[in-house]
Amino acid sequence: MTAAIPPAATLPGERFDPATADARWQRAWEQAQCFRADDASAKPRAFVLEMFPYPSGRIHIGHVRNYTMGDVLARAKRMQGCEVLHPMGWDAFGMPAENAAMEKGVHPGGWTRQNIATMKAQLQRLGFALDWSRELATCEPDYYGHEQALFLDLYAAGLVYRKESAVNWDPVDMTVLANEQVIDGRGWRSGALVEKRKLNQWFLKITQFADDLLTGLGSLDKWPEKVRLMQENWIGKSQGLQFRFDLSDGGTVEVYSTRPDTIFGATFVAVAADHPIAQGVAAGNPAAQDFIALCKQGGTTAAELETADKLGFDTGITARHPFTGAPLPVYIANFVLMDYGTGAIMAVPGHDQRDFDFATKYGLPIVRVVAASADDAAKPFAGEAEAGDGVIVNSGFLDGMSVTDAKRAVIARAEAEGWGQGQTVWRLRDWGVSRQRYWGTPIPFIHCEICGVVPVPKKHLPVTLPEDVSFDVPGNPLDRHPTWKHVDCPQCGKPARRETDTLDTFVDSSWYFLRFASQPADRPFDPAEIARWLPVEQYIGGIEHAILHLLYARFWTRALAHIGLIDVKEPFASLFTQGMVTHETYSRLDPASGQPVWFAPGEVERSGEGALLRADGQPVEIGRVIKMSKSKKNVVDPDEIVATYGADAIRWFMLSDSPPERDLPWSEAGIEGCARFVQRLWRLFGQFDGAASGEDKALARKTHQTIAAVADDIAALSFNKAVARIYELTNATEKAAPSASRSAAIRTLLLLVAPMMPHLAEEAWAAMGEPGLIAEAAWPAVDPALLVDDEVTVAIQVNGKLRDTLTVAKGLDKAALEALALASGKVQAQLAGAAPKKVIVVPDRLVNVVA
Repeated sequence: MTAAIPPAATLPGERFDPATADARWQRAWEQAQCFRADDASAKPRAFVLEMFPYPSGRIHIGHVRNYTMGDVLARAKRMQGCEVLHPMGWDAFGMPAENAAMEKGVHPGGWTRQNIATMKAQLQRLGFALDWSRELATCEPDYYGHEQALFLDLYAAGLVYRKESAVNWDPVDMTVLANEQVIDGRGWRSGALVEKRKLNQWFLKITQFADDLLTGLGSLDKWPEKVRLMQENWIGKSQGLQFRFDLSDGGTVEVYSTRPDTIFGATFVAVAADHPIAQGVAAGNPAAQDFIALCKQGGTTAAELETADKLGFDTGITARHPFTGAPLPVYIANFVLMDYGTGAIMAVPGHDQRDFDFATKYGLPIVRVVAASADDAAKPFAGEAEAGDGVIVNSGFLDGMSVTDAKRAVIARAEAEGWGQGQTVWRLRDWGVSRQRYWGTPIPFIHCEICGVVPVPKKHLPVTLPEDVSFDVPGNPLDRHPTWKHVDCPQCGKPARRETDTLDTFVDSSWYFLRFASQPADRPFDPAEIARWLPVEQYIGGIEHAILHLLYARFWTRALAHIGLIDVKEPFASLFTQGMVTHETYSRLDPASGQPVWFAPGEVERSGEGALLRADGQPVEIGRVIKMSKSKKNVVDPDEIVATYGADAIRWFMLSDSPPERDLPWSEAGIEGCARFVQRLWRLFGQFDGAASGEDKALARKTHQTIAAVADDIAALSFNKAVARIYELTNATEKAAPSASRSAAIRTLLLLVAPMMPHLAEEAWAAMGEPGLIAEAAWPAVDPALLVDDEVTVAIQVNGKLRDTLTVAKGLDKAALEALALASGKVQAQLAGAAPKKVIVVPDRLVNVVA
């Protein structure tokens, strides 16, 4: 669509005024629908996507950095001839909305939608080239209804199931958490200590794809190595031995070990509180019952089990060591879980820290069976387990073997003698997706006393949330709703009840990129459109999503491919994880409480090396430069920055100085410098003279080299390098004499900064009388002949010290270089009439005159 071009400021007489220009050009882009992706286009396609935000209320500086990076790439690709899909939406379900409902007496939907409106307006003020026609919010039925349909498809394919399971229960948010959502034993949102409970839960069979998810990491060569390693460790493939111990009570216990080479170091066996052995002991033992109850108060994650105090209960049963026949005591232990392995372990305290802590506490033997060398077989432990590699010691027939050879030998003996089997196991567990909360996607199933668990017929989707809910008490309002959960069974017609659990919000974000690419009303997506747009060419977001979101999205895409809905397995071809925006903190100790009181940057005035609180003029302590945090108040409001300096200045700041994968320290001096550069460019653009004549070969070469280098830098997301090259070309252009080459350089600079400073670029483009919008202009063409230097700068040294430089034709022979060097007035002054003893010439690089 072609829009009327609004009038621009006159070059060069006025200052660039972002207060008027920003809004003017944002309206022009909207009217022209510049950034709407055309599914019918024959151009090469580029899907550029930043992780969509949670609508918490306002965007923060971290959002600005994230979306500026994607925006520059999207705009550049559009200028380079691609059909670009660069959409935006909202990850809109989740607990914060319910917390707001409880704290403020508002409805989660109203709170969420108001936040979306506010944040959308903020994003638009920054001039992002987004296709708002594809905007989606996961809390709307036209999104989550399709998600329910996909969930039913996965259920029909056997990839969704329901079972009773030990879960992580957040007692504050009153909901189940996935293992990945528990950080150091606490709920990732509430911070409450997580409890262990058993509930009937819905699961997705992510473990069915464990091998494929692991193997697929090898194809993701455009992902950060750190992210791939984090996923590899989380999936956790390991080779080991599953075997049984014979017990003194006539029974057996199955264990699994990834380190069968250490079997001679086993000094006890430990079982989970839910293990049948523990339950059997507790049946007639009140002390065991009390201990099991105590275990259930602990957490359920590996992270918490590593740090929790190790507790055990001696069952009185012993296990017979398969090689030595020694009796090993069997304990119920709080650091063993039924959901991991067999729910029982062979404990080797010398080489596992949890076992070491337990053995130390209960006075059990600690035996070294791996040492740096055979000479260290009797070396004592220095207060902790040693998990390193080495040779096997104190282990009978294994002595002297490597760890790898010993593993093979033990597995071979176990299989030959019939008491064990080599196995591959995975750390990854199936994804529990049930959440006991209102503000989420209703799980589309009905519970019938006659028919059991029945899927909601697709013709009845979406199953929408009721609006009339109460948050007066904690827990799930859907359980308490008087009518919503009561429904007839779709099979037998008898009264039944809806499933009141809702889906984990990570389900919502596991397929949103597919809905961005294709949005038919009657189905989740069109597979043909998915094939044309996917995989996402460039995905940008925080490293904190390395496991949770990214692993789930990879699984969901594979699952949909598995059931034939799409032909894509990896959703994101290239991944970039940006650094955070940081700021120093300001505080003062409260004399009453002894706790720090934090102050926002706007409340503080820097004074020399210190800082003063504006309110009272008294000093405040300047703290570390850390991630911007509401709790520490070291945040900067993007709206205030845009109002003061304009959108282009803050965009330029986000791209400058720091490599984008590193943290970016915020500073007032930095943003002020960016605003000055905006005005500097405006003045330079005002010097454009389309009628100028004359050639400046060096500037022309610099111009074309910059075009090529900036294109490469943007493609590599090396924005700080692109910024540095633009500064260099700006400096060279300002210093150059008027010529056609100089005007060409000015016009080129305008096109190069257009993806980064789009409002300034549009204003100057219009003022120069150029046709159309620069947002729809082509990237400047490169003359390959000008990419190669035909002149070089040669250093002229006297006795190894630089005394002069000469610009000469590239490839000039040694004799000519020597003659030019000796003719230099600076060299003659150093020689003082004496003849040089020697002249060393390195063509195209240096001449060293030895006096």
